Amino acid sequence: GSITFLIIGFCLGLCSGFAIPVAQRFGSRDYKELRRFIGNAVWLCVGFGIVLTVLTVIFCRNILELMGTPADIIDDAYAYLVVIFAGIPATFLYNMLAGIQRAIGDSRMPLYVLIVCCLANVVLDLLFVVVFHWGVFGVAFATILSQLISAVLLMIRLMGTQEAYRVELRKIRFHKDILKNVVRIGLPAGLQSVMYSFSNILIQASINSFGTTAIAAWAAIGKIDGFIWMVMNAFGIAVTTFAGQNFGARQYDRMKRCTRVGLGMCLGTIIALSALLFIFRYQLLMFFTGDAEVVNIGAQFCLVLAPSYFTFVFVEILSGAIRGAGEALQPMLITCIGACGLRVVWILLVVPYWHTMQMVAMNYPVSWVITAVIFVIYYLRGKWLDRCIKREHDPQHGTATEA
Repeated sequence: GSITFLIIGFCLGLCSGFAIPVAQRFGSRDYKELRRFIGNAVWLCVGFGIVLTVLTVIFCRNILELMGTPADIIDDAYAYLVVIFAGIPATFLYNMLAGIQRAIGDSRMPLYVLIVCCLANVVLDLLFVVVFHWGVFGVAFATILSQLISAVLLMIRLMGTQEAYRVELRKIRFHKDILKNVVRIGLPAGLQSVMYSFSNILIQASINSFGTTAIAAWAAIGKIDGFIWMVMNAFGIAVTTFAGQNFGARQYDRMKRCTRVGLGMCLGTIIALSALLFIFRYQLLMFFTGDAEVVNIGAQFCLVLAPSYFTFVFVEILSGAIRGAGEALQPMLITCIGACGLRVVWILLVVPYWHTMQMVAMNYPVSWVITAVIFVIYYLRGKWLDRCIKREHDPQHGTATEA
């Protein structure tokens, strides 16, 4: 799981960044450049996917051995990961195309395709495991095959549409200026996901030191926690897309207003969900475990995390708005230093002196608050929008529109 999230997280971050220039060109109604951006981003994703597949397949077993994977499961773990990593190009392509659909204002089609993907995954799991008895290999193969089905469906959608952003593969040409722009925005987002993965692996290692009961409690919290992060991330994607479209249309006041509205909506939703988690923490944990001690430890974690989730809303929404305007490096640095770096410092320097599970969990609210404050200051005083406007309209920067 840790290895998979590390690699797939990089793919997701990269694809979300690649979609931002598409949203900007859609907002500016520059459909010729929009098609060029989409075409170059698609081929770039396939290229990244192939390189990443080769590297991960080659070093997969070495990584498992370095992590101390038990001998009785390492063969199954290796078989699963090799198949999953062999399907990285399909994963890349699906997430890229879904990001493009959202960037042009269509968030329904990725949802419909995702429903098909999930149903296909379930059916293929049953077919490969229950009928064909392929075991772990069958589970992994079902996953990448369903991703491939989703990627093909979205590609058919983009190639078959009669809208101005229709993609024609035979007309795609690589353009150095476009590739540089796409990588400049996409790569920092991908690296940010990698940093999150590293810090969370360290936190998991710290939790492991408290024994299997703490591990089980943390795993149960992670399942509940995932719902809150999905909602927060959805608002972040919406604000990033909307900001990118309005930046491209030069509607800067509307872009700022969208950020305020998104911030208010996300805060209201997350505060409501956090209140439910706080009040019903015991009942929610009992969905995932019947062990009373695990539930009690998990409830203590909830007391630390639930009142703090709203602070990260500022990070998610404000960083999304800034990235939507085309500035990706600075949000990545703030997030990596504030959210990820502080977590590492907390685990290495603070937890050894106050070795409690609550103190491990406290790394989240502490890092969230500090990072949120930095983002608020940067959003209000960082002059990021002025730089993005200058970059977009200064011929010396070689923008895609002027090229």
